Amino acid sequence: MAKDGGALHTPSEIRLADYLPPAWRAKTIELDFDLHEDHALVTAEVAWTRNPLRAEGPFDLTLDGEDLETVSLQLDHGAGWGPVAHVAGQSKLVLYRPDGAPFRTRIVTRLRPQANKTMEGLYRSGGMFCTQMEAEGFRRVTWYADRPDVLAVWTVRVAADKARFPVLLSNGNLTESGDRDGGRHFTVWHDPFPKPAYLFALVAGDLDVTDGSFTTMSGRDVRLRIYTDRGNADQAPHALAALQKSMRWDEEVYGREYDLDIFHIVAVHDFNMGAMENKSLNIFNASAVLAKAETATDDRFARIEAIVAHEYFHNWSGNRVTCRDWFQLSLKEGFTVFRDQEFSADVGDRGVARIAQVRHLRQTQFTEDAGPMAHAVRPEAYIEINNFYTTTIYEKGAELIRMMWTLLGPGPFRAGTDLYFERHDGQAVTCEDFVRALEDASGVDLGKFRRWYSQAGTPHLRARGTFDAATRSYSLTLSQQTAPTPGQPEKAPVVIPVRMALLDVHGNAIPLQLQGEAMPGAAERVLVLDEAEQTFVFERVAEPPVPALLRGFSAPVKLDDGLDADALRLLVSHEHDAFVRWDAFQRLATAEIRRLVALHEQGAALAVDVGFVDALGDLLTDARTAPAFRAEAARLPDEASVGEEYDVVPVDAIHAAREAIRRAVGTRAGDRLRALYAEHAAATAGRPYRFDTEDVGHRALKNVALAYLCAAGDLARAEAQFAAADNMTDELAAFALLADADHPGREAALARFHDRWKGDSLVMNAWFAVQAGASKDGVIADVERLAAHPAFDAGNPNKVRALFASFAMNPRHFHAADGSGYRLLAERIRRVDADNPILAGRLARFFNSWRRQDAGRQAAARAALESVAAQKGLSPNTFEVVGKMLG
Repeated sequence: MAKDGGALHTPSEIRLADYLPPAWRAKTIELDFDLHEDHALVTAEVAWTRNPLRAEGPFDLTLDGEDLETVSLQLDHGAGWGPVAHVAGQSKLVLYRPDGAPFRTRIVTRLRPQANKTMEGLYRSGGMFCTQMEAEGFRRVTWYADRPDVLAVWTVRVAADKARFPVLLSNGNLTESGDRDGGRHFTVWHDPFPKPAYLFALVAGDLDVTDGSFTTMSGRDVRLRIYTDRGNADQAPHALAALQKSMRWDEEVYGREYDLDIFHIVAVHDFNMGAMENKSLNIFNASAVLAKAETATDDRFARIEAIVAHEYFHNWSGNRVTCRDWFQLSLKEGFTVFRDQEFSADVGDRGVARIAQVRHLRQTQFTEDAGPMAHAVRPEAYIEINNFYTTTIYEKGAELIRMMWTLLGPGPFRAGTDLYFERHDGQAVTCEDFVRALEDASGVDLGKFRRWYSQAGTPHLRARGTFDAATRSYSLTLSQQTAPTPGQPEKAPVVIPVRMALLDVHGNAIPLQLQGEAMPGAAERVLVLDEAEQTFVFERVAEPPVPALLRGFSAPVKLDDGLDADALRLLVSHEHDAFVRWDAFQRLATAEIRRLVALHEQGAALAVDVGFVDALGDLLTDARTAPAFRAEAARLPDEASVGEEYDVVPVDAIHAAREAIRRAVGTRAGDRLRALYAEHAAATAGRPYRFDTEDVGHRALKNVALAYLCAAGDLARAEAQFAAADNMTDELAAFALLADADHPGREAALARFHDRWKGDSLVMNAWFAVQAGASKDGVIADVERLAAHPAFDAGNPNKVRALFASFAMNPRHFHAADGSGYRLLAERIRRVDADNPILAGRLARFFNSWRRQDAGRQAAARAALESVAAQKGLSPNTFEVVGKMLG
């Protein structure tokens, strides 16, 4: 239950069907921030005009506010400032207007940023003032129409003590700065491009700055600045280089030029999100900015590059064109994720990048689709919008864009996005507006495709082929079915583009000729399934082929193609599409894990198939393929993904089966693995760290080999690598293996890592995460102990995620049979909810699969969730998630 003004109530749903345009538009907003150590005084002057889309009355203006101390409220309708008739509630302020004539408001509020623990609105992070406005944080600053379809031109003045806060930033271009009496100073910022309140940002602090520049395609010089904590400037160059690459890529691929004179990125340690695309002043979680070889892994370098690109690309896909309402969140996020994915593919290894994207989608979004939190890419209702910043909105939303890119082709798709930006620049629009622009530019009807936006769930694609030797033809029948999801018991067929090829017995692609075509065509094509079932007949096929379906993972579906182990091995050995090769081996590995699970449940010995072990060894040592791909392909499916194969998850059996395979590979392929380790260690030895495709691949493959060797008890190389590593990728890989091993050096490794990095908050997050994610016995007790460690800060979202989210993603211990894992997380959710409802709601989502556990675990999980639901004053964020879990 949520608490409002001392009374308990059930939070109400907000529905897409109830959307109405705002009655008033904000033409301009002028903000004055007077910042002090114990408070901030905010003066907001707004010019309001009647919205022609709402011609009917009433003419009252309703403003949003939360936890505001209102100092004064005035109105000017042309005769000067004076009082205004109004009614103020807990979260709404209604200004009475006798007519629809334009007017201005001046509202002064007093804030207490140092007491704001929600990390929404204006708050303090260390000694810095900073903001987070998306989705509805601006209502914590002043009374305003805090919705994305109210766009205004902003001018912002910021004043503070010059010695304490020498850096004063806001959106737009700097138009004025100077000193004031009493050792204070000010800056004035003007953004000429209309934007909603969620894109506003402010920073005041004492920060290091790293300068750069960029010359746009029209020849304008743009100043780039990365702000970090004092002493961390040496960790900013990678983010700066990523920004410059992103700006060039967006010009070359989408024709989008940056539009202001300056672009800022500020690294903040206390932040609920990864980053925020505030116009020209991007505020980032420090983990998404700071990187150098000694403290950041290859994965973090790649993540920073992708997030910097994502937030920069929002300048057009999210800022210049924004979303009409929060139901359209994927309009900006799905499109921008697709753009950052393509950027990562272009600057790195395209196949490996796509595999990483699919792995993440399956681990998170497919799981979301299969549980109580399943929702459409454009949901119909919500209680708390922050609960819908999900992988469905982001990653599945990106897959919808990718499917349209596949259906239209790159050229027509680009023409459609050009039309979208031209048609809707400066507007707040809908997902339908985006799709219509693609249709109008390409001439392709996407009517049926729109079902993807409104229908939740992951379609199951079934494929069966029949070869006819007499007619030399091959018939491929595709069918689809989507299981019911909460509130959607019936599902209509969706449009599924299936990029595919047919391979002969030697692994060569066959030229494809569909029935009715005059001549064979290319060896790859896209089949479009838009009915419940369709059959495609290929002619001039001399022998039974092996279908290679969903190349590039052309649709976010679960595929059942009926291929046997021999066919999958042929795809692993000969298919050129990286995703299909990777997926084929993952399916072989999953089948072996499932076979061992069955043995475990029968009480039999877990004898790993020698043929599978040898095949994995062959894959690891196949010098014909890039190291980065081999490293990805040879990683076994994680325990949670295997659990998705079962109606009732055999948690302990999956863990035992997977560990048995790891030990068997490390033992039987030990000599090959030691040689592989030596080869790829030598490939990067004797030269400085480089973050590039080649060296990242060498480190990845070396560390996969190391992990298999450690699983078999061969820890010598891990100990040596941990002691001698000159980069965090190698140090952390070895440390994680030693921290999860039962050997005398474990405690020494934990102490050494701690003592070396205790002064670096981000590296210490890894220290917490490694221990919380370990599979060894006693992890629950470790997490309880670590929560009391001096380096753990319960108010810092990064620390909470490092310890408790890592634990919740550890199936063996989170799903402990005695329920202790559930109780541990529920207790933390209750604590976090009081100060940071957004974080609490996200932690609660880890209970997503509780109904697929056995009866004893279900009872324990239900009790844990009910303990959260019973919390007095529970936030709407956590109320909504827990209610859906229990409903």
